[in-house]
Amino acid sequence: MTIASGAQSPTARVRALVPRLLRSALDALERVENDEALDRVATPVQKAVRALPLGGLRDVLHGRQLGHPLHPVLVQVPMGAWISSAVLDFVPGARRPARLLVGLGTLAALPAALAGWADWAEQHEQQKRTGLVHAGANIAAVSLYGASFVVRGRRPLLGRALGLGGLAGASVGGFIGGHLAYRQAAGANKAEPVPHLIDPGWHRLGPLDELTPGKPVRRMLGEVPVVAVRGADGTVDVLADRCSHLAGPLSEGDVEDGCVTCPWHGSVFRLADGSVVKGPATAPQPCFETRIDADGTVAVCLPGAG
Repeated sequence: MTIASGAQSPTARVRALVPRLLRSALDALERVENDEALDRVATPVQKAVRALPLGGLRDVLHGRQLGHPLHPVLVQVPMGAWISSAVLDFVPGARRPARLLVGLGTLAALPAALAGWADWAEQHEQQKRTGLVHAGANIAAVSLYGASFVVRGRRPLLGRALGLGGLAGASVGGFIGGHLAYRQAAGANKAEPVPHLIDPGWHRLGPLDELTPGKPVRRMLGEVPVVAVRGADGTVDVLADRCSHLAGPLSEGDVEDGCVTCPWHGSVFRLADGSVVKGPATAPQPCFETRIDADGTVAVCLPGAG
């Protein structure tokens, strides 16, 4: 059979439709991230999440000890269980293991959600708006899977249908989560580009006399801002100025006990080596080697620069 001139084959129509659907989805997400009406929900929810008495568990949920956000790691368990259950739903005699995987995924979604909410409460406005929609899709998915687990014993067909609906919701949530992580850079290390923007070798930062002991001072190395802190003994610690969490200016933060605190979300970094003492940051700050030249000029060098 031949296709009439000018008519598209079904395959061609699908190929033309997919980019339009993706473009529409991205346009919708861009409208969401700029919709200030969502702040009426985001603000009280953020306060509630920050008020949770999590103590040291909060840094664990952020992933400080892991070195990057914990939430994407935890998400693998419910998604893997749910996808596997969908496969088993079409395997004869696999009703019980499919139900077991639905229950496992639903339970595993709870710690993943808690880690996600902990991160979300320390994000900027556009990320928080997108995160609300991401959470809504995931809440719908968990609800559908919970209902699927309950009814599978009595009404297996309905249970399977609810499971497929849950998988669709989780997939939408995953798409939005990808937009949040990669388009909006939530959770990404904002200080990662620094070594690629600094030339190798030593660079003059400025006179030591211009640095007041214990006070963070912002200086520029080319296009890269750094924060310099002079100690009482005359030594100087220098870190990349933009916080690895959300690029907050460390030079506007407080210095205490050999650490500097980001003024935006309270991440604490050790001046001596840039390591994270307290989250929500998970990646360390690039830390410069320093020396004082004979003329009293501070010079710095970033290991691995270039």
